[in-house]
Amino acid sequence: MTNRRQMLASLAMLGAAGQGFAQSAWPSHPVKLIVANAPGSSVDTIGRIVGASLATVLGQPLVVDNKAGAAGAVGIESGKAAPPDGYTLIVASSSSLTVVPLLQKAARYDPLQDFDFVSLVAVLPNVLVVNAALPVNSVAEFVAYAKGQGGKFNMASAGVGSVSHLAGAALAAAGGFEVLHVPYKGGSQSVGSVVSGETQWTLTPAPAAMGLVKGGRLKALGHSMAKGTQPLGALPAIAETLPGFEFSGWIGIVAPKGLPPAISQQLRRALATALQQNALRDSFELNGAVPTASSADEFRNYLARDIDQNRKAIRAAGVQPE
Repeated sequence: MTNRRQMLASLAMLGAAGQGFAQSAWPSHPVKLIVANAPGSSVDTIGRIVGASLATVLGQPLVVDNKAGAAGAVGIESGKAAPPDGYTLIVASSSSLTVVPLLQKAARYDPLQDFDFVSLVAVLPNVLVVNAALPVNSVAEFVAYAKGQGGKFNMASAGVGSVSHLAGAALAAAGGFEVLHVPYKGGSQSVGSVVSGETQWTLTPAPAAMGLVKGGRLKALGHSMAKGTQPLGALPAIAETLPGFEFSGWIGIVAPKGLPPAISQQLRRALATALQQNALRDSFELNGAVPTASSADEFRNYLARDIDQNRKAIRAAGVQPE
């Protein structure tokens, strides 16, 4: 699952296997979908899109329950404590399942042991966006401008240790410039600060910014996926200017530990079918998300690699666990 072609092939294979599953006993009533982030965040946006499509496949509503707090720990812990009966699912992200356990000593969950993995649903390229008035129009111009600011170049993030913080710090290191980190309480606030000019830039998950880019309120300069990929139309990869740079996020569905295998398999097939729906794919494209299906083992291995990557990024950013 290293490129978009493989991701789409996985969707096709899983979707083909999913015919006829809607007649089983589960689900017989609405399913709660815990989103461990505030409304308007990238995780919330993608979670709601997936939930709406999944509801049409399962024949039952998916009721979104936003449980924000502690960078996602509140929602993840709430989901962990729910009965493993298929009626509570958790929209997890690279931040909530990788960064939080590494940085919050009080986090009461082991991301690799405490959940059943259903499927990845999206890979989220981070997008480098700047205030619309900033006099730069490419990654190269951005790096040159940043180097001339003497460290007085405000970088917004969704909070200390957030994906946008770590990705931005990694970009600054790769570009060889200094920044003033300005953390906010969530992605929507941090992106809003760039729109207003309170800060100058952020490297944030695409769903949190692409609507503002299309509306002309932000300028997008590059994305964080590998060179040669084009998840956001003609927008170039940052790696075309800074070779080797890659720092993207993901969103997946997990469940409380002990989910019956039959329900887990049914959910995985339902998600694969939902991810092929035209309405979902159009919404994903609008938000810069890449639809991604996986097996439980693929998801778990993906998470393990992500934990290792973020552990290294945390050390590079100099962030200490609290």
